[in-house]
Amino acid sequence: MLVLTTTEPEETRQLGEKLGSLLKGGEVIFLSGPLGAGKTQLAKGIAAALKVEKEVTSPTFTLINQYRGEKLNFYHMDFYRLQSPAEAAELGLEEYFYDDTGVTVVEWGENIRELWPEEYLMVEIEYKDGGEERTITFHPRGSRYRQVVKGLQEKK
Repeated sequence: MLVLTTTEPEETRQLGEKLGSLLKGGEVIFLSGPLGAGKTQLAKGIAAALKVEKEVTSPTFTLINQYRGEKLNFYHMDFYRLQSPAEAAELGLEEYFYDDTGVTVVEWGENIRELWPEEYLMVEIEYKDGGEERTITFHPRGSRYRQVVKGLQEKK
């Protein structure tokens, strides 16, 4: 586990960029936190590191946005509006979760916990003291993700 703090949205995006620079393809990252915590900012940073040129927006209504990056593809999902894991299962998530040509980032993934792959990176973002400061906690599950978190710690 690694705990970091950011004090503004741009800093959260830059942290996402550092994280994205460590990814090789096939990673699944779940982002958890309240509305407005910075999940999409972190996702934008990851996409920037993958050299995605299009504007990354939250896929709240479309559920899944796909972007072609120079380095890897970027699959950005938002399951805030899902009523059940069965709805998500119909989306063919396995194709994204096990795609080595891309990185999958899921906001509100706790709504589909039953469908998570065995290994992943969980990133929890929390407001700290009601201001702009955020506490960002990285929980790796599996050796691949422990290496990513170790690399991120070295880039601090």
